[in-house]
Amino acid sequence: MVTWIVVAVVVLGVILLIAAVVPLLGRLSGLRRAAVRLQRRQEQALRLQAGAGELQVTLAGMEQRLTEVQSRVAVIQTARGAGD
Repeated sequence: MVTWIVVAVVVLGVILLIAAVVPLLGRLSGLRRAAVRLQRRQEQALRLQAGAGELQVTLAGMEQRLTEVQSRVAVIQTARGAGD
């Protein structure tokens, strides 16, 4: 008789343990999906950051060319003014 009580208590304990673990496993899969999404966003942010760096270099080059063009225009305008 005592054996059946012990078996029943053990089985009840196992059932309660399983009942507690199943929702946690569901949450773990949700956390795993969230971690994957965050990792993708981090990779996207790194790509955007690299693209921004390239744009900054391009902008610096364009500013330098603009300065050169402005100085050439000034020389042309000065030459035209002196020729009149």
